[in-house]
Amino acid sequence: MAAAAAHLPRVRAARAAARARAWQAGAAPAGGELRIDFDATISIAHSEKQDAAATWKKTFGFHPLLAFLDRPEVAGGEGLAGLLRPGNAGSNTAADHVTVLALALAQLPAGARPRPGEADSPRVLARSDSAGATHVFAAACRTRGVEFSFGFPVDERVQAIVGLIPDQCWHPAVEDGDELRDGAWVAEATGMIDLGSWPEGSRLILRKERPHPGAQLTFTDVDGHRITAFLTDTPAGLELRHRQHARVEDRIRQAKAAGLRNFPCRGQEENSAWLEAVLAAADLVCWAKLICFTHVPSLARCEIAAFRYRVLHVAAQLTRSARRACLRIDRTWRWATQIAEGFHRLRAAFA
Repeated sequence: MAAAAAHLPRVRAARAAARARAWQAGAAPAGGELRIDFDATISIAHSEKQDAAATWKKTFGFHPLLAFLDRPEVAGGEGLAGLLRPGNAGSNTAADHVTVLALALAQLPAGARPRPGEADSPRVLARSDSAGATHVFAAACRTRGVEFSFGFPVDERVQAIVGLIPDQCWHPAVEDGDELRDGAWVAEATGMIDLGSWPEGSRLILRKERPHPGAQLTFTDVDGHRITAFLTDTPAGLELRHRQHARVEDRIRQAKAAGLRNFPCRGQEENSAWLEAVLAAADLVCWAKLICFTHVPSLARCEIAAFRYRVLHVAAQLTRSARRACLRIDRTWRWATQIAEGFHRLRAAFA
């Protein structure tokens, strides 16, 4: 693989153009808020590679930072951006988060990018665990017109105020479908801790939950309850929406099943190109599900291994007759009809 750093902007521009075309063809979000999830992961290197280093998990490899656009309608996500970093890169390096944020926003079609200061600007939310909870990253989000929801460290300050919140101020947590979550409560603690160094309008939300049977309590637990916190500058739909950031773990797991698990090349530039290819693959699978198979839950919501088996690896033969190319799929294949229908939807969408 021949690659150079100068080529990556052209690859990213091509991916952004493809995204705009795919959204026009029917893969666009239904509307409302776009949610970009940031998270880092470790990719193991089994040999000497450029920029590979020891990781905080006492392994050896890389520590890429990724941004995925949450697409829950197909239980997947679009791979907006990624930054290949050495294995010893910090989890909360603000400059890296700002870089990936800029790359992710550049991937959105022009009409979906936030326009700071405009009342009709599209709403975009950046979600992250506590690794993204830095003043620099929060300020970058505010400057670019992006709302944020970051995990907040449960330190001594937070532990000290949990017991001061009256019982009547704790409200039951909700699940999807507005069902109440048993044994979990949420309270706002904005006025009980100094948030003056964060962007104006920042709010601190606490959550306490009874640990599941057999769970190990930690020093951050208070009165037998597991305490978590997050910081946000949005007015509504807070706790459940932030908890759904955990779906990024599924996106990363599927990306690792499609090439992110290991970087094959020795050079850093080649491996950066490999990362872009993995993100492009995540995009293509997501768009295929959205355009071709939304009516088939077994194909639209399956993970990449199942999708590869059911659709991408199907036995077929390409034939030509009367100046037409025909793809003949084995009739006995369980999903042959759905694949043929999806192919016709794909052709109609891009006609």
